[in-house]
Amino acid sequence: MLMNNLEMRIPLVLHRSSGIALYRQIQQRLLDQIESGAFRPTEPMPSIQKIASQMHVSQMTVRQAFKSLCELGVIYSKQGKGTFISTIKLERDFRQVLSFTEETMSRGATPHSELISFRIQMPSQETREALALSPEERVFRLRRVRNADSLPMGIECSCLPVHLCPDLLETFDPTTSLYQKLAEHYGIQLMVTKEVIEVGKASVDEARLLQIVPKSPVFLFTRISFLESGKAVEHVKSVYRGDRYRIVNRLVRSKRELLAWTQ
Repeated sequence: MLMNNLEMRIPLVLHRSSGIALYRQIQQRLLDQIESGAFRPTEPMPSIQKIASQMHVSQMTVRQAFKSLCELGVIYSKQGKGTFISTIKLERDFRQVLSFTEETMSRGATPHSELISFRIQMPSQETREALALSPEERVFRLRRVRNADSLPMGIECSCLPVHLCPDLLETFDPTTSLYQKLAEHYGIQLMVTKEVIEVGKASVDEARLLQIVPKSPVFLFTRISFLESGKAVEHVKSVYRGDRYRIVNRLVRSKRELLAWTQ
């Protein structure tokens, strides 16, 4: 049905002398169709080959349009399965210290974690400095794929000092919330975080775990979490899909700054 109705869904006429790049025109037509509901979430998009044939353009032109829509977070690709409409785009709110589980549930999605590795090891130099560890101290290193409604959203690698929760390896279920375990079992409440955000491209391994194309845009998070006392207890390195995540912040001008500007 999808392929039979393609002509009805996507107008075939492109304005080739308008000065607007053809891929931009295709991008806008697809976006209009998506926003109108002609393409439904979780429904596969028509193939690049099919759209190129119907609109009498090269596959490279359509591929550029798809790439732009992926960067906007409107569509996403699954290797070997096709391209789909994005159903959710999780927000990361820097006004609150929330775990991935709490963030996901607050958006009405169901969180789940897939374990990659969980072990005790010597920390990297970056982790040792971030947590102010002595040379002989070891850390738990927990690496997981974080899912929302069964869709991979990101890869998190969390490191915590072993002395804070020495039996964590035996008592913690990695598919559940680490923050909840720390609070309920060890009385460790993470109250403040310092987080640095960068953008990058997914490596081959990251792309495989996140079910995206290698070199797709991703967010790179580096976070240090602190107790209320100011002691650093967690160092996290994360990679999150750019097509499934967005950053939200709220900035407020102080009355003092506003008064100074108006004088």
